[in-house]
Amino acid sequence: MQFDEMGLEHGKTLVLLPGTACDYQTNFGSVMDRLAEKYHLICVNYDGFDGSDLVFPDIITVTEKIEGYIKENYDGRIDGAIGSSLGSTFVGQLIQRQNIHMDHGIFGSPDLDQSGRFSAWLQSKLVVPLLTSFTRGEKKKAKTREKLKSFFDMNDETADKFMACFEKFKPESIRNEYYTDLRTWLNEDISVENTRVHFIYANKMGEKYLKRYKKYFRNPEIREFDMQHEQWLFGEEKYADPVLKAIDEFMDGDSDDCR
Repeated sequence: MQFDEMGLEHGKTLVLLPGTACDYQTNFGSVMDRLAEKYHLICVNYDGFDGSDLVFPDIITVTEKIEGYIKENYDGRIDGAIGSSLGSTFVGQLIQRQNIHMDHGIFGSPDLDQSGRFSAWLQSKLVVPLLTSFTRGEKKKAKTREKLKSFFDMNDETADKFMACFEKFKPESIRNEYYTDLRTWLNEDISVENTRVHFIYANKMGEKYLKRYKKYFRNPEIREFDMQHEQWLFGEEKYADPVLKAIDEFMDGDSDDCR
């Protein structure tokens, strides 16, 4: 596991948790400098995605390591954590388990999918080979680059960075991450005293995800944005600016009025 700290020395603590098959450098690279101007960032790379020879084990084992770092270095309390996509699973588990405390849990347009054992196995067998094969060969790379640019409004550089993630990490780590994410469950109607829950809702994902957010958490604050899944992280200021403003407003909120 890799924990890098940067930003304001005495600012509010904000943990950055990347999504599927990503490191924090790629996932949050377009917004890290701006976040570092206002917060003390704790940037996490999971086992298997941290440059080591380790393989990603499972969601709960990694959650325990994040909890251990926060306990050891911050007496078990942080101001906030933001998870990008799959990274939101860690935010949810950190809140649900209550082994550490955060004032603000920020969920970056997650799907919050949960599946039975066979369904999760089948999905990982189908999806992971696609994720790890679409960059093999220049023709596939070019085709994938154009799809990313069109769907997410990415530029060439950003598209190449995201494709590179799926090339540099072990398929076994990606498979374990994807599978155990589906097998890691949230309770319904989660409510923790003095923790506020915030969702960045990308409305182009569809309303079924909005219903999930309300299912798993009691009275979450939901901000709706006209964008695709995590589009604010792909380098276009027209998406990033309003989301960054919302994060500031989340983090400035009164944690004592959380429910």
